Amino acid sequence: MAVTKIYIVYYSLHGHVETMAREVLRGANSVPDVEATLWQVPETLPEKILEKVKAVPRPDDVADIRPEQLAEADGFMFGFPSRFGVMASQVMTFFDNTNDLWTTQALAGKPAGLFWSTGFHGGGQELTALTAVTKLAHHGMIFVPVGYTFGKGMYEMGEVKGGSPYGSGTYAADGSREPTELEIQQANYHGKYFAGIAKKLKKRSPV
Repeated sequence: MAVTKIYIVYYSLHGHVETMAREVLRGANSVPDVEATLWQVPETLPEKILEKVKAVPRPDDVADIRPEQLAEADGFMFGFPSRFGVMASQVMTFFDNTNDLWTTQALAGKPAGLFWSTGFHGGGQELTALTAVTKLAHHGMIFVPVGYTFGKGMYEMGEVKGGSPYGSGTYAADGSREPTELEIQQANYHGKYFAGIAKKLKKRSPV
């Protein structure tokens, strides 16, 4: 059977999204005949600013991705921190540089999912995903939300939990909070769920 290639493309300033991305990767790669790979969106901030905001070092085992490389994959999961209810500017810049792919609609019909990190409850656990969907729509990509398929974990009221029907998420608070076990479980499930959908879509004949 042909392998379904999934690119997990993320940006992480303080490590929260990276933690989620690695768990999404584990979930996706647990699906037979799926090959998921981690990629980073290039940094746009100067080193001086990164030092001031106490950014964590970027991992050496995850390469930066170029926009044209997206055409190689069968599906995508994009992860990013929220800035005023929208994706971080680094990810916005990356999408701004996908003009050639948009012109040819090279990504049309390919599935895409979203995951994120926000500061607090008002930081955009739903809005961040909703505003990101516009990028997918203009490329003709198929947005794959997680819905409520995660089960009872979606209805947890006894602890603070990120995520929504649009995808998996976490809260960073002032930067000191780490993804909880339940958020990690949802990220893993999200990767597995999305990979299953992407695999099914690849098997279908073009209309």
